Amino acid sequence: MAIDYDDVKCFLAVAETGGLSRAAQRLATSKSVVSRRISRLEGETRARLLTRNARGVTLTEAGEALRLRAGSAFDELDGALLDAARHQEELTGLLRITAPIAFGNTHLALMLTTFMDAHPRLRIDVSLTDRRVDILTDGYDLAVRMGALSDSALIARRIAPLRLAVLASPAYLLRRGSPTRPRDLADHDCVVYTVPGGDVWRFREGARFTSVRVTGRFRSDSPEAMRAAALGGHGVAGLPTFMLGNAIADGLLVPLLTDHPVAEAGLYAVRPPGPPPAKTRAFIDALAARFGPEPSWDPDFAKPRPDNA
Repeated sequence: MAIDYDDVKCFLAVAETGGLSRAAQRLATSKSVVSRRISRLEGETRARLLTRNARGVTLTEAGEALRLRAGSAFDELDGALLDAARHQEELTGLLRITAPIAFGNTHLALMLTTFMDAHPRLRIDVSLTDRRVDILTDGYDLAVRMGALSDSALIARRIAPLRLAVLASPAYLLRRGSPTRPRDLADHDCVVYTVPGGDVWRFREGARFTSVRVTGRFRSDSPEAMRAAALGGHGVAGLPTFMLGNAIADGLLVPLLTDHPVAEAGLYAVRPPGPPPAKTRAFIDALAARFGPEPSWDPDFAKPRPDNA
């Protein structure tokens, strides 16, 4: 499509102000020009984007989808241009970050010290918590998050895949035997993560997924506690690969069901909408360079194969 990006900017002004006249005032143009640009954009996309009413305009479903994605794209472009202009500036001020406890302790803490060494005038305030923080209300510059993201106005960048491994200690396997298929887990004690959906494990089998509901004597909302339970022989655990360290190489945990990879999620950097400050963008870029696109902590059996990539 031969889209005029000024037409898209005009549409975003209408969406933000709620009316053609108000958008025209913001853009220092006439209402007729705004109307003509919107009509041209609707013609190019073959979608009705606005519904006019007595109070102004409302967005259609297609219009709302365009507003979200186009707004984010222009924010990213504005941020890139701003960063290019600031390229020679030294990072200063306070950078506030929140991240999950397990990932923060095992990987982020060391990366933070390296980042501070590179930017000696930058101060960092990091909060490690498994609580889902409202970064807008609490004033954070960004959050490191794992798993599925809920819909919001926040801007998310995928840093790396997040993969799980199913493991148990040799002592547990000596007592109970090893599961050979995902459905065998129904007959095992499993270490259950007490978050919504944490008792349902999804495995890839070819192009399809199999879901298994697991139960066990040990349940926790702490991945560190779950790892301790697995090491202590109290069940089969599904643990993020970033937490495994040398446990497999040292024989403390044994990978199971490696022919049935667990459905992967993602590691994300999430920030408020709008052009990010240079300090925020620099830190997100550092996260991507350090941990992506394929994380170094994944054992060979957890990495994607040609048949399930």
